[in-house]
Amino acid sequence: MIPHHWFVACEATALGSAPLARTIQDAPLVLFRDGDGRAAALLDRCPHRNVPLSAGRMTEGLLECGYHGWRFDGTGTCRLVPALATEPDRKARRATVYPTVEQDGFVWVYSTPDVTPIRQPYEFPKVDERYATIRRSVTMPGPMRHALENALDVPHTAFLHRGLFRGAGERHEVTAIVRTSGRGVEAEYVGEPRPPGLAGRLLSPSGGIVEHWDRFLLPSIAQVEYRLGPENHLLVTSLCTPETDFRTRLFAVVSFRLRAPGWIVRPLLTPIAMRILRQDARILAAQSATIRRFGGEQFMSTEIDVLGSHIWRLLKESEAGVVKRADEATTVREIRLAV
Repeated sequence: MIPHHWFVACEATALGSAPLARTIQDAPLVLFRDGDGRAAALLDRCPHRNVPLSAGRMTEGLLECGYHGWRFDGTGTCRLVPALATEPDRKARRATVYPTVEQDGFVWVYSTPDVTPIRQPYEFPKVDERYATIRRSVTMPGPMRHALENALDVPHTAFLHRGLFRGAGERHEVTAIVRTSGRGVEAEYVGEPRPPGLAGRLLSPSGGIVEHWDRFLLPSIAQVEYRLGPENHLLVTSLCTPETDFRTRLFAVVSFRLRAPGWIVRPLLTPIAMRILRQDARILAAQSATIRRFGGEQFMSTEIDVLGSHIWRLLKESEAGVVKRADEATTVREIRLAV
C-alpha cells in the first residue's frame, strides 16, 4: 500500500458517458466525467446505504446512485437527495474523493484520498512527430513488484520469449552499469549485440551493437529503451497499477522511430508485443499460484537479477512513507552477465 503516489486507472478513451469501476490497491473506485467532461474518482460506495456508485448512472453531469438517487459531483459533494426538502450537502453525506488528473491519454488517480497531492503524475519523455506509438493493456496475475521485475528482467527473455526477442543459443557477455537514486534505479547494458529475435530484427535488420537501458521509477513505472544509431529508437514504458495483492493492471506504451515508416512497422510489431505480454501474464500466474501453494515467497537471487532487489527496497521505503529526492544517494556498480 503505497501512499501519496499516482497510478493509472484507465486510458482516457475508456472513460465515456457511463461510470467506470476500477480498483487500485484494494480500494474500489468509481470513475466518471462531470458536466464539464473532467475525469473524477470517488470511493465506490454511496455514503447513504453503501450501494456501489458504479452501478448508478450519469444525470445532468452528476453521478446518481441507482438505489435512492443521491447525486454527487466530482468533488464528492452531494448535490441532490431527491426525497429531502432541505439542503443536501452535509459533511457526513460526502463521498470519499480521490484526486484525479487526465494526462498523456491516461486517467491518473492519487492513491491517498481527500488530500492535496504533493507531486505530479509521471510525464512521458517528449517525442516528436517521427515517433509511432502502440498502446495496450493487460492484466498480470501477480503482485505489482513481480510485474515490474519481470518487465525489466533480461535473462528470462531468452527462454520465455525465445524467438520473439532473444534466443537461448549463442550468448554474449555484456556489462550492466547499475545506477541507483532516491526515486529509482537504472541499468545500462554496454556491449550488447542486437537481440536476434523478431523484435530485434524489426529494430535493426542489419544488426550491430545496441544502446540499452532498463529503468524503474517510483512508484510503478518500468521502462526499456533501445537505440541503434541515430535513426532507430525504441522506448517501452510499462505503467503498473496494483489492483489487489495478486492482480496488476499493466498499461504498455511502445514508442518507436525506425528507418521504415511507422504505418508499416506498427501492424508487424503489435502482435509480437501482445504475444510477449501474454507470455509474461501466463508465467506470472504460474508464479503466483506456486507462491500461494507453498505459503509464501522463497526467492534465491544472484547478481544477474540486476534490478529486483532495488525495486523491492524502493517500494518498501515508499510504503513506509519515506520521501527522497530523485538525486539523493546516487550509487554506481558494474555487473558482468551473458545475454
